[in-house]
Order: sequence, then structure tokens, then C-alpha cells
Amino acid sequence: MISSNDIRSGMVIELNGTLFEVVFAEHCKPGKGSAFVRTQLRNLDTGAIIDHKFRAGEKLELVKLEERRAQFLYSEGENYYFMDEETFEQVLVKVNQLGDGIKFLSTDAVFIIVYRDKTPLMAKPPIFINLRVEKAEPGVKGDTQSGATKPVVMETGYTLQVPLFIEEGDILKIDTRTGEYVERVKDS
Repeated sequence: MISSNDIRSGMVIELNGTLFEVVFAEHCKPGKGSAFVRTQLRNLDTGAIIDHKFRAGEKLELVKLEERRAQFLYSEGENYYFMDEETFEQVLVKVNQLGDGIKFLSTDAVFIIVYRDKTPLMAKPPIFINLRVEKAEPGVKGDTQSGATKPVVMETGYTLQVPLFIEEGDILKIDTRTGEYVERVKDS
């Protein structure tokens, strides 16, 4: 059991018999009335996101989970198959269990599979991931002083804003928590 005051993003809690991942948590203390915690919770069965308020100090059930690394192999429709790096067994992950991580799913990507009682609940990308730029418009010459950006399309189809010097074929380091460009990676 944990207090609602200890809720943080990324935790998995059980609420009314259903498992939820905490997507967002904000502690609020209004001028009048008692404190509360405003959250956004992702239902791990359906992928639906709900808003929920907890009273300050309310007791919640924290779910005990196991995390294991797995490499992406292939997909068939809404089913995604990963290989556990320790046991080499194939693991089936449904599209709703990937959440926003699907934007970063490339060939041979290594994700963290979260289990409860040997049943996969969700797949999370690593905090940073390297992806190749598939499509990039050329930058406007001379427009470098303002810190301008341009949109590029990554190998996974994900679109993000990057500095003007980024070109097609470059490999970029991306923060999967925010979806933002971090740096250009040198080819090895």
C-alpha cells in the first residue's frame, strides 16, 4: 500500500480491480478545501486514458511488476512479437500495450517488457533511442541565427522538429519520454 502523495509517473496501480499506469500526476493544494492529487491513468487492458483525482493521503495498491529486456522481431496486424534477451522466448505484445512507444519501434529495437505473474502488461521503449532520418527537407541557407527547426520523418514514420543542419540518413538520439531531438549520433 502506498499513499496517494507518493504517486509518480510510470507507476502501476490497481484501482477497482483494474490495472492502470500513471501517465501524469500533479499534487494540488487549493486555497480552500483539502489537498488532492490530479492524475491521468492509462488502462493497461484497453489503453484508454482517464482523468482521476485522489484525496491527499488516500491509500492505493501498488502492483509488483517484473521488467525484462526484449528485442523487437516482427509484427502481424495488431500483434507485435519480441524476443526475451535472457530466455530467447517469443513474447506477444498487443498494440494497446505499446502505447506511445509504437512511434519508436524499429527493426531490432530493444524495449522493456513489463510483466505481472508472467503475463506481459506493457512494452516501454528505452529512455533514449537512435533512429535514422528517412525524409528531411533542406534547411534554408542563412537562417541559422534564430535557432530555427524543421520537421523530419524518422524510419518509424514518427515526425519531429530538429535543427536545420540535420539531413536524410543522419542518425538521431531521441528522448522517448518527450519525443524530442537530443543530438545527432556519429556513424560507427
